[in-house]
Amino acid sequence: MIANHNGRAWASRRDAVAARVSISRATARRSASPRAINHDDDHRRRAPRRKRLVTASAHNPAAPGAVLLSEQPMGAIHYRVIALCFAAWIFDFYDLILYTFMVVPIAHDLHLSNTESSLALGLSLGMTAFGGVLFGFVGDRFGRKPTIIISVLIYSVGTMLCAASHDLLHLLIFRSFTGLGIGGEWAAGQSLIAETVPPARRGRYASYVQVGAPLGALFAAAAGGHLEPIIGWRAVFVLSAAPALVVALAVWRWLPESDVWRRGGVRRGFGGHSLRMLKPFRRIVGLLFVVLLVNSAAYWFTYTWMPSYLRIARHLTPQASGNLMIGMQLGALAGYGAFGALADRFGRRPIFSLYAMMMAIGLLPPTLFWDAAAHTPGLIGGAMVVAGIGTGVWSGVGAMISEMLPTQVRNTALGLLLNVTRGIQFFTPLIITALSPILGFGPTLAIGALFSATGAAMVWMLPETRGRLITELDAGAASH
Repeated sequence: MIANHNGRAWASRRDAVAARVSISRATARRSASPRAINHDDDHRRRAPRRKRLVTASAHNPAAPGAVLLSEQPMGAIHYRVIALCFAAWIFDFYDLILYTFMVVPIAHDLHLSNTESSLALGLSLGMTAFGGVLFGFVGDRFGRKPTIIISVLIYSVGTMLCAASHDLLHLLIFRSFTGLGIGGEWAAGQSLIAETVPPARRGRYASYVQVGAPLGALFAAAAGGHLEPIIGWRAVFVLSAAPALVVALAVWRWLPESDVWRRGGVRRGFGGHSLRMLKPFRRIVGLLFVVLLVNSAAYWFTYTWMPSYLRIARHLTPQASGNLMIGMQLGALAGYGAFGALADRFGRRPIFSLYAMMMAIGLLPPTLFWDAAAHTPGLIGGAMVVAGIGTGVWSGVGAMISEMLPTQVRNTALGLLLNVTRGIQFFTPLIITALSPILGFGPTLAIGALFSATGAAMVWMLPETRGRLITELDAGAASH
């Protein structure tokens, strides 16, 4: 009996071991599958499904069957990408527009004429075009992350150097250097956001990142209107360089590279092959260029000289001028923040058109109709808030361009389209200086309303891309 019992016990243990071995082999087979990340290995460790998806894709994004971040639910890594791109864009735009809020004291100290001040304003915008082209190639060739780091460092150093300007030549050189870095960051950040965020939320989070533009302008208005009269414009430039250096360090430490870009394999320079891939999209690229050009003209007709217009033509104090510009940026914060959710709900084109018309209407009371509007308390301030909301069109530009072009040339095309159209605005401050004695300062700035209304109409010539997969165009582009 004892022997029989021992035999049965041994057989039971043998069967249990065999069962465990069978389970282990089945688990190993599942782990070898590209889809293994969708299953629990055993009851001892049940990591959240979202975390395992992110980890597997991050380690080997090019592996067949690996799940891209844009195909996963929003998680911690998505929000980290958004937060870091947001921070980089805040100080990108802050450093670009800071000079416009300190034109008057800088011109006074360096003995600059209006034309010379306009040249400095325009040159920094013009250099963003060169930076956009250069770093657009760098972003597609070497990756989104290193492009962001390098461009942030360049515009930070350029801003600091502006504090050492002692004549027009110094100012032009240092503002050019700043513009070079500024032109490189936006395209890389928007490419990374488009390639990371799921399609259903792409417009929303791209617009959240773009909120950095009005927030940067808000900080610049506060610095130029309230801090500069106390510490001087040189100290403002020095202090303004520090946050961007911190951002560059944070991006280097915590920002992941785009898994869509990493999956792309061998990189080529932007040349004949890239142009062939863009050939099927030449009509789209042409239309995008014109739509961005007229809206960029509207924006910079407003912002390059508006702070100085309020002080020179309307005789407002630096604080009063700064307060109106701050109100405009508060409106812009609301507009930028809401654009993406509205565009994801109703479509890119109708919301873009609505916003552009709001900017056109809002620009008229503070410029063309100042004398009449000044008799109604709050009308000018309210109109500037409405115009600020309308500038939120720019929060949708990155998502729209990204959805219309393939991954292989996305960063380059983003850099070209945004920064070349912005670089052409080199002429805007000079045009304003030339036309103001003829038309008047206010009516000249009101030309921006005409450009904005034109953009509101032209956007309907573009296709609607709401909900499009970010890789939808890649296979077709690769075949050309």
